[in-house]
Amino acid sequence: MGKGYIIVQLSKEQEALPITSAKIKIRDQKTKEVIFETDSGVDESGRSEIIELDAPDKNLSLEPMNKTYIPYARYDVLVTAEGYNNVLIEGVSIFDETTSIQNVSLTEIVKIGVASFYNTTENRIVIPPHQLLLDVQRDQKTGVLSQPFVLREVYIPEYITVHLGAPSAWAQNVTVRFVDYIKNVASHEVYPTWPEESLRANIYAQITFALNRVYTEWYVSRGYSFQITNSTAYDQYFVYGGNVFENVSEIVDSIFNEYFSIVNSNAPYFTQYCNGTTAKCNGLSQWGTVDLANGGRNAFEILQYYYGNDKILKRTPIIAGLVESYPGSAIRRNDKNSNVTIIQQQLNRISQNYPAIPKLIPVDGIFGPNTEASVKVFQRIFNLVQDGIVGRATWYKLSAIYTAVKRLAELDQEAEENMIIEELDASFDGDYPLGGLKYGSKGGKVRELQVYLSTLAEAYGLKKNAITGIFDYKTLETLMEFQKAFNLPILKSVDRRLWNTIYCAYVDLEDIYSVEDLTRYPGYVLRKNFNNKDVRRLKTMLKKISTLYKEIPEVNVDRDFDGRTQNAVLRFQRTFGLVQNGEVDINTWRNIVFVYLALDSGRDINTSDILFPFPFELKLGDNNGYVAVLKEYMNVLAKNGYNIRILPIDNIFDLATERNVKSLQKVFDLRRTGVVDRITWEKIASTYNDFFTGRR
Repeated sequence: MGKGYIIVQLSKEQEALPITSAKIKIRDQKTKEVIFETDSGVDESGRSEIIELDAPDKNLSLEPMNKTYIPYARYDVLVTAEGYNNVLIEGVSIFDETTSIQNVSLTEIVKIGVASFYNTTENRIVIPPHQLLLDVQRDQKTGVLSQPFVLREVYIPEYITVHLGAPSAWAQNVTVRFVDYIKNVASHEVYPTWPEESLRANIYAQITFALNRVYTEWYVSRGYSFQITNSTAYDQYFVYGGNVFENVSEIVDSIFNEYFSIVNSNAPYFTQYCNGTTAKCNGLSQWGTVDLANGGRNAFEILQYYYGNDKILKRTPIIAGLVESYPGSAIRRNDKNSNVTIIQQQLNRISQNYPAIPKLIPVDGIFGPNTEASVKVFQRIFNLVQDGIVGRATWYKLSAIYTAVKRLAELDQEAEENMIIEELDASFDGDYPLGGLKYGSKGGKVRELQVYLSTLAEAYGLKKNAITGIFDYKTLETLMEFQKAFNLPILKSVDRRLWNTIYCAYVDLEDIYSVEDLTRYPGYVLRKNFNNKDVRRLKTMLKKISTLYKEIPEVNVDRDFDGRTQNAVLRFQRTFGLVQNGEVDINTWRNIVFVYLALDSGRDINTSDILFPFPFELKLGDNNGYVAVLKEYMNVLAKNGYNIRILPIDNIFDLATERNVKSLQKVFDLRRTGVVDRITWEKIASTYNDFFTGRR
């Protein structure tokens, strides 16, 4: 007999709010004996202690056995919390030497009519046997992609909708985070006791299988309202309410945005798989991966063994729906940049709901010991590796939880206030209002103060005031919290010293971009209706450029690529002889950067100084920034069906570049000169843009 472990994590609203007081009871499913019971089961983050339970010996789960023997223990978990419906989960699996994480989402009791009557129910979740114990023949069919992939990678969806049954059967649809979906599937498709490389190979196959379903619109195109089912006859095994395993969770967190693909395609490959014992298929054998891993093969080699040597692993940095994309490298102690600022602001906001996370004051963009300590607490709460380093897994979990708590906190009201802030921001001068401000004051300066306080409250996780122009009680609350956070004497009015402290703290938040951060190309085409930080960077540069070039309309510096922004881009393109489409691809972006940096350094500039003027020619032997942009364009074409080579992004127009140009000129019915004239340039650039705008 071995020992396994379980952690129970309680929350509501997609982990946005922990349940901090609850009773937990665990009983053996077979004997009904109560093994563990506590009246104070969770801490302030909704997390239980690590509970030890009996489990069959690990070796019994490392090779196929008679299905009458189950190589894991099964327990029932009952959670009761005042004000919430009870939850009973039957059949939680516990493996030897493995920690199970049972996430439990509680729903509040609904009050009906008079105060003395409540509608209470017990949510009962029955976890079926593990997939490896089932005897189901898989009939997984592949879909065909109808749209091209761009940006070198595909998007990972933030959420996926799962049908809890066969496609045509009546069953519930549930929408879960994509990462949580993969953790659940991996925990119920294979055993967590398997070798790590075996687990990784299986998880890669599961991620890629799901992405293939999403991007081929396999079910949606057939009129269904879901993206995948949990039927193993058709798809993969998702168990609604099921537990996940700590080691599986850590692997998924580290690779969830990687997928398997053919070398010259961005499409997620159709990674069919089966258990390899009772069910056979042309794809991966789950039990076979154990033997290959024990024989010394890594996950990639295992995948190629089953799917062919013309397949590779690819990674996308873009997770649709989350706040920021991972910057590409881990952020750690002693780093100093705007990414650290993002981390600090998100941790402070999350700490409102999870107070065990220490607040970070000031938000200064410096990754010091306090930031590291706060990151470690966050990692502990959300079952991540507690190293104090913000790698890919921690970055995206931060983004996901931050997004969840923002949605919970009256999202519509916050969106309206943010719009007001951005509209008013450009008109603020920061000057102290003569006579100061106090409770009951009204007017523009009160609105200015409220904008400063609201922005600071967002950054530091304080109570947030509304933007009303009236110095009301909520404004006073935020003012007092700000003073407390900054160790200032507590005043109920705003004198000159306090005003200047607030204004300087606000400016410090806004002025966080280094030149490199501001001017770095985001990696995709910006266009109308985008709303994100990259748009704000673009508008920061356009605003400065418009001070000298009066034909370019001035824009407010916010995150909204609206009609005025599009017009400013069009005017810039017209002024400097670029293709006029109102969209910002790498060519337009680099020209905007060039003009912005020239103005920022005080240099005089005219249109003849522009980096990429027309007409021009690029040819063999050239070495300049034009060539880097050309290669960026061509690489996207290469990844979307054009028979040309993918080239390193540098400034050198070599023979490989010339061959690519000639091939494209042939495709576009142009003279095959290998020289990039204006017509060739515009054709390549417009084709590149078409992939991003969906016109192809």
